[in-house]
Amino acid sequence: MTQSLSKLTREDIVARLTDLLTAEQIVTDEEQLKLASVDRFKKYQSVHGIFDGPIPAAIVNARSTEDIAKVLAFADDNKINVVARTGRTGTEGGLETAVEDTLVLDGSGLDEIIRIDPENMQATVQCGVPLQLLEDTLRAQGLTTGHSPQSKPLAQYGGLVSTRSIGQFSTLYGAIEDMVVGLEAVFPDGTVTRIKNVPRRSAGPDIRHIVIGNEGALCYITEVTVKIFKYQPENNEFHGFLVDDIATGVKVIREVVTNGFKPSVVRVYSPEDARQHFAHFYDGKVVVVFVAEGPRGIVRATSEEIERVIGQYAHQKVDPALIENWFDNLNWGVDKIEAEQQVMLKQAELGYTTEVSVDWSRTVELYDNVMHRIRTEFPAADDLVMLGAHSSHSYQTGTNLYFVYDYKINCEPREEINKYHIPLNAIIVEEALRVGGSIVHHHGIGKYRAPWTTQEHGSAYAILAKLKETFDPNGIMNKGTIFPTDA
Repeated sequence: MTQSLSKLTREDIVARLTDLLTAEQIVTDEEQLKLASVDRFKKYQSVHGIFDGPIPAAIVNARSTEDIAKVLAFADDNKINVVARTGRTGTEGGLETAVEDTLVLDGSGLDEIIRIDPENMQATVQCGVPLQLLEDTLRAQGLTTGHSPQSKPLAQYGGLVSTRSIGQFSTLYGAIEDMVVGLEAVFPDGTVTRIKNVPRRSAGPDIRHIVIGNEGALCYITEVTVKIFKYQPENNEFHGFLVDDIATGVKVIREVVTNGFKPSVVRVYSPEDARQHFAHFYDGKVVVVFVAEGPRGIVRATSEEIERVIGQYAHQKVDPALIENWFDNLNWGVDKIEAEQQVMLKQAELGYTTEVSVDWSRTVELYDNVMHRIRTEFPAADDLVMLGAHSSHSYQTGTNLYFVYDYKINCEPREEINKYHIPLNAIIVEEALRVGGSIVHHHGIGKYRAPWTTQEHGSAYAILAKLKETFDPNGIMNKGTIFPTDA
């Protein structure tokens, strides 16, 4: 816990904010403040009503970019920590209030779809626009964002861009950083910056990437323009295969991708992970999944390549309808979160994930090392009810591994994170670093992977530190996120 650096009391902060905006925009209800003090990293404690961290002084519901600028300038002048929030789907502690008297600055009220431009194939939205809303609006016009993370029913654009999110169809459409054309952001002193929308430019470093992925540690994203694509679901072709081991599955997806083909979905599931998704057909084997999407000719050529590559290896084919049905039910909405909460309360069982990235040449090594270390070194290994992994996003040079672990909780709720999640997460991160991979592929560093930020970046960390020093000299933006508190 970090003490507030501000000389203002909580009461002073609330009174000043009320004068700055309106009383209706300032939330001080105790239960709402408790819920705002954590994100899904502490889901087990919060479902038991445990909120041990600093409780924010207030939630500020902004209605405009001007509101954001006013609040940030006020916070900067008075050294008040600010956590930027939209969507509330964070999983790595990035939304956690680690400083006394923090302001949670919520941009969900900036919810206008400003413009859909089908000629230039882009859409402009405010930070609080839900991804599902934009996607539904575009699909009615035969278009799509191409972005489909599992949080799609809940996520909003400010959070998606600030965490460098990725969607299930990334191998074709790219991740959010590939989709962002331009944006508007507000820096801690209240300065509003607009990066214009152009197809490409060679005018110095790409300054979009100072903002994209900053996790609210440098600035607040208020508006985004993203690419859009033609939506042609009638052409989709689904493929599923069973192979004997992870190494074979990785070889298959690597060959398809590096041969220049771009299925929208490219996945490999370990048997343990496959069991929770494909129990009705996985047969104890590794599951390989592809979806070919786009114009009919490209889809057919992609499917033919998938069939050619898999034909080189021993395999069993899966009914495509089973794969299509699985995808139709993959995303997480309020209903699945509520169901998860019931399992936590009734069965004391919990599942978490840690996703990293790695070169092709060391993917299997990383998988094997993590599995071995957790099974032999993790003190509470007997409580694990599932330990597996899948690759879900692939590139010319490598892929990601999404480690998944479920465990029975044999301790008090307050002890759960330290007994289970943190040591499991640490093994995966350490092994990713050891093989030269990245400690985080798409969930953001948040506060719980921040201790490894300097190792992640090595000598390049100085560049990152200078950004913080330059754009947030008073250190008010999301203390402890990305930038380790002791760096």
